[in-house]
Amino acid sequence: MSWFAWGDPARALELDPGLRDLVAQVLRARLQDMPPVPEELVELPPSRLGPRLRELFAGVVGPGHVSTEDPVRLRHCGGKSTPDLLLRRAGRADPAPDAVLYPADHGEVERLLAVCSEERVAVVPFGGGTSVVGGVTPLRGGFHAVVSLDLRRLDRLVSVDPLSSTAVLGAGVRGPHAEAMLAEHGLTLGHLPQSHEYATIGGYAATRSSGQASSGYGRFEDMVVSLRVATPRGTLEAGGPPASAAGPDLRRLLLGSEGTLGVITEVGVRVRRAPERVLDEAWSFPDFASGADALRVLAQSDARPTMARVLDESETFVGAAMGGREAVPGCQAVLGFEGAPAEVEARAAAVREAMAEAGGTPLGPEPVAHWRENRFSSPYLRDTLLSAGILAETLETAASWTGLLPLYTAVSEALTGALEGDEGGAVVMCHVSHTYPTGASLYFTVATAAGPDPVARWGRAKRAATDAIVANGGTITHHHAVGSDHRPWMAAEIGPLGGDVLRAVKAALDPEGVLNPGKLIPDSD
Repeated sequence: MSWFAWGDPARALELDPGLRDLVAQVLRARLQDMPPVPEELVELPPSRLGPRLRELFAGVVGPGHVSTEDPVRLRHCGGKSTPDLLLRRAGRADPAPDAVLYPADHGEVERLLAVCSEERVAVVPFGGGTSVVGGVTPLRGGFHAVVSLDLRRLDRLVSVDPLSSTAVLGAGVRGPHAEAMLAEHGLTLGHLPQSHEYATIGGYAATRSSGQASSGYGRFEDMVVSLRVATPRGTLEAGGPPASAAGPDLRRLLLGSEGTLGVITEVGVRVRRAPERVLDEAWSFPDFASGADALRVLAQSDARPTMARVLDESETFVGAAMGGREAVPGCQAVLGFEGAPAEVEARAAAVREAMAEAGGTPLGPEPVAHWRENRFSSPYLRDTLLSAGILAETLETAASWTGLLPLYTAVSEALTGALEGDEGGAVVMCHVSHTYPTGASLYFTVATAAGPDPVARWGRAKRAATDAIVANGGTITHHHAVGSDHRPWMAAEIGPLGGDVLRAVKAALDPEGVLNPGKLIPDSD
């Protein structure tokens, strides 16, 4: 991946000058180019990994799998949020890990954690590096050194059980590789978040990821049947049987632990036969409220699509404009169905009836095809806009159906209020992308002029939005995870006693506190 942007540098997008001028007019701002500094000018702090520690790590993984090279450290100094990239583009790479370690298997991970705990070295698990909430930032946490534990060598299909419809995958397997290996057995995982091309199986589990087909397949945590986790105190195995009443579910405790309780090395998942048919349909609704209510009806029925989302009026208009298509009045919903042909048609027919009764107008499959074509290119567009002086960032939350629209209004107003001013205005867009019988998610995208201090500018907006989320009964994160960015609000999310529980579990599994310090777990009062 690029050190200053998302993904493959060869896939970077160009911004049409006319479109840039149009964006400048909409944002009421004067834009200034913000190119990244040359890589050789990026300032990395000297590595603190002395010869003794290097020898200890090399004794576990081999000398060729311990790196203190600046280009390697640079590519492990954080995730892919806009603030992460702004700092790197400006030539700042502090914090950066003192070394990057590449273990080959669970045993090597476990031995590395034992060394780190004994030598008091902070260790940050690193999968695809796609975190947008500071989840892989190598914070020292008071330790004299910090290493990044890159899990890319844990990239195999460990086992497949077609009779039970399960498979075990190494934590370092990327999404496309997982699908390719399962496809050889006629199977699919069906988990496609926007980070799919680069994110890993272990990262999905560690952050409780949610993919575009969650309406039909569930969130990633719903697909996990077992976990193998290395900790400084040894191995923890959780799950396996299809169901159990043997006390609290430790698997659920480890899901979403973000590398603070242990390093996930293997993930057992529920798989399914590859779908024989995929059917897409788009619908138009007069406004966001009616579109969201239509998705509520579907979520509370037996005829749910595999994929369902609805865009608000602003996102519908911007999507059409960016795609060179005529804008549809109101808002747009995109639906997808997967499965056996007869099953797909039966569900689609039931959904069509429900959508029409809710006031929807059918638009056919073309808008969904366009959405799918551009599904994984949006982060590249974000980087292109950034180079042109346009700050583009996202945040997400979820709430009950009763609280969803009030939360939507509160967060939209908080973002607009924080960004409107002398530096210009802002465009705030939103869509519902994941639905449940009791509620749904809200995913906001914001575009505004970067201004002279874009990191501080976005920081103000993020704080205002998150404060509004907490005040209006939403969750601080639906699928991006907590990391370091959302950690200041974690105590409000889980309460003082919840914080005590997490700290007690961490003390049991990681007594020296070396695992991913500064993430997820709130400080005690």
